[in-house]
Order: sequence, then structure tokens, then C-alpha cells
Amino acid sequence: MNRLRVLLADDHQIVAEGLKSLLAAEFELVGVVEDGRVLVEAVRTLRPDVIVADITMPHLNGIDALLHLKKEDPGVRVVLLTMHRDITYARRALEAGASGYVLKHAAVAELILAVRAAAQGRTFVTPALAREVFQAARSGTVAGSDPAASLTLRQREILQLLTEGLTAKQIAAKLDISARTVEFHKYRMMESLGARSSAELIHFAIKSGIAGP
Repeated sequence: MNRLRVLLADDHQIVAEGLKSLLAAEFELVGVVEDGRVLVEAVRTLRPDVIVADITMPHLNGIDALLHLKKEDPGVRVVLLTMHRDITYARRALEAGASGYVLKHAAVAELILAVRAAAQGRTFVTPALAREVFQAARSGTVAGSDPAASLTLRQREILQLLTEGLTAKQIAAKLDISARTVEFHKYRMMESLGARSSAELIHFAIKSGIAGP
């Protein structure tokens, strides 16, 4: 029987090493990448059955990487592995199309169950958050309270790269757009979020999980 082919994305080396051993014992581990943009490229060439990705990664976070992958292949199956217990992150992940949401400190068995559920087309949410997540989904209260939802995918990409210290020219080169477009998006974000400076934008990006500290 063929084993499921799994691609891992996590920029924390110690965590990644532990996950590699865990996943390789149960599945065929086809690769390990350390940032969201490399993840998107790796999926195109490696074609894994399931992707296990951290949310907080350099250059492109796991949720926005998922949105890119969904555009190319709506059937892509991604389990997001994270330290975030806030159900806002879980809701954002599920709305983006995640097949699973597992906390990093959860039992090993949870990640295995999540990967197998994803491969079968089912959705797995860590039991520690499942009740709250589904209650919030029914009431619709969380989605409306998430300011990050007001930003476009392109704006979140630019905001993450700004938070990582890239200049407008560097971001433009990375995203294949003009520096003027980068600045336009930056000021539209400031207007949308009520931010008065780049520092306030960066604070928002870290607080909302768009970029890591």
C-alpha cells in the first residue's frame, strides 16, 4: 500500500527536525521547506498528497501561502500547525480552505489524525479549540471582528515583507510589481486600518499574525 506523500513547511529548525522524524515514521516525507514562498514553489514540483505548514513563516505566512495554493489547485490539502490558540487564527485558516488546524503542543496522534483526515477530504480541528471554532462559525461573530480580513491577499503579502524589513524596491522586485504599487498598497492599508505610521502597520501585522515578531 502506497504511503501518503507529505510536504513539511516550518522555519523553526528544532521543531522541523522533530516533525520530520514523526512524519517520516508514518508517511513518505517528500521535502522540508522553511518559508511560504518556497512552499508554493515546492508544491508545484513535488505534488504532495498533504502539506503540513506552520502559520508563522518568513516571506509568506502559512495562511496566505494556502490562499496562493488554492488559486492554483482548489483541491490542495493543507494542515496548518501553529502555536496560536486564538480562534481568530483558526477561523481565518478554515475560511482560507485549510484541511486541518493543529496546535504545536498537541499530542502527536492529533497531527497524524489531521493528515489522514485531510487525505480523505475531511477537516480536522484540534479538539482543544473545535467547540469554540464551530460555535463562532455558527454565530458569525469572529469573522467580523478580524481586521486582517479587510486586507487583500496582495496587501497582506506586502505588509509581511515590510514587517520583515524589506524596502519598497525590494518588495517590488520580489513580487514583480512596481515600487509605486507597493507604496499605493501601503497607504491604502494605513487608511483602511487607521494606522498613522509604518510602525503602527508593523505592530498590527505582528499582533494579527500576518507576520512573526
